[in-house]
Amino acid sequence: MPLQILFASVEVEPFAKVGGLADVAGSLPKALNAQGHDCRIFMPAYRFVEEDPKWGFQTTIAEFTVEVGPGLTKIAYVKEALHDGVTVYLVGTDQWFTEATDSTTVYLPGKEQYMFFAQAVLKACGMLEWQPDVVHANDWHAALIPVLMREGVHAPLWSETASIFTIHNLAYQGEFEPSTVPELGLDWSLFNMDQLETYGMFNFLKAGMVYADQVNTVSKNYAKEIQTPEFGCQLEGLMVHLANQNKLSGIVNGIDTERWDPATDPHLPAHYSADDLRGKAKCRKALAKLCGFPNDLDAPIVAAVTRLSNQKGMDLLLAILDDVQDLPMRIVVQGLGDPWLAEQFRAAQKRRPESFRFFEAFDATLAQKVYGGADMFLMPSAFEPCGLGQLFAMRYGTVPIVRSTGGLVDTVHEGVNGFAFKESSPNALFDALKRAAEAYREGDLYRRIQLAGMQEDNSWTKRAESYVELYEKAILSRQRVGEKRTA
Repeated sequence: MPLQILFASVEVEPFAKVGGLADVAGSLPKALNAQGHDCRIFMPAYRFVEEDPKWGFQTTIAEFTVEVGPGLTKIAYVKEALHDGVTVYLVGTDQWFTEATDSTTVYLPGKEQYMFFAQAVLKACGMLEWQPDVVHANDWHAALIPVLMREGVHAPLWSETASIFTIHNLAYQGEFEPSTVPELGLDWSLFNMDQLETYGMFNFLKAGMVYADQVNTVSKNYAKEIQTPEFGCQLEGLMVHLANQNKLSGIVNGIDTERWDPATDPHLPAHYSADDLRGKAKCRKALAKLCGFPNDLDAPIVAAVTRLSNQKGMDLLLAILDDVQDLPMRIVVQGLGDPWLAEQFRAAQKRRPESFRFFEAFDATLAQKVYGGADMFLMPSAFEPCGLGQLFAMRYGTVPIVRSTGGLVDTVHEGVNGFAFKESSPNALFDALKRAAEAYREGDLYRRIQLAGMQEDNSWTKRAESYVELYEKAILSRQRVGEKRTA
């Protein structure tokens, strides 16, 4: 049976993108609608999005008031556009989201904008006369939506609507002072360890998980990891409890295979596919020229498109940069992040211009050229809930080299479709790079691994079916709650 699905996210590709959440939010609703469902996206009305004429957000279709907190009332508005067959609603007001000038500035400190967003999304549905079967909230910025569906003034209208909450990264939780409870119009009795409180603070992420009918994360292995102290970010007890209640699951992310397709990508200097790889060599030559590398085929080009942080394992890469030329191997890194890493990478480029290139930029077009031109793709992450880079890389015939953690365990397998190492250390990374370089020189083994990755189906089609099953499970759970209430 077709479902009506409300999908709430504070970043959605192509409108506003910071990380993998935006890719999911831009692709999963499209895949759901292709299967006959009615999934609609609700996102903040960032000024740079609503004023860009190419998106078509022109007319305000609803306007109403939202009580953000004591003495703080805001006029909210909704604008609508259709993109790739998906209805997208911008929910805004005269503050917060108007301050974002581009994707890199969408995340502002504080809680008020997310308190507003949650309440405005729920109230907007009433103004639009649209009642979904299930609400899908993503990460801590949207975590108050499942809470307000069950508590406070919104609860009576949402008591029969199911909700699921997706954790894209457990490390970011949104912790604020206890006064958030009355500011949301909620009773103080809810500020306890079983509902809203965590170590004396109001924890948005925990609250969303407690109140959602189902909780999932973006890979099966990460769903297991977050039940341990190493990856649980002080919430491992709750994760174990949710798992025991049959409320926690993992669904590996997919990718938009129409957009990420080397056979049609307009940003590549030549096109190619698993059936005809000739264009890949032209893309490699173009990337080598862009990096200032000689276009010799003996040394593979290994790329990383990443946030510069220890979480992404960039400290491990930094530790071995002066050694990789001996493999031989050339490295290109594109990304923004920790200033100290950027400084070290700039210095490494000056020191080893023949083997290392650093692009300090957030540039989607450049990223696709890097994916298309590199021979291998590097993800030495300390932890990785799912990871999309390895999926993009395989699609482009760029063999991934990853640390075995989170979703990288579920998607990359040593000697089959990539290379993997377990220990988070420079030596383990170097050994994996050495194995990859040897396979590249051997030729046939590298080609088999390359083609295996290109031929995998990492589209959203099957993943969307898994989400539908999760939605139906949440709806059934909500129905049982209603039956108990009326019994």
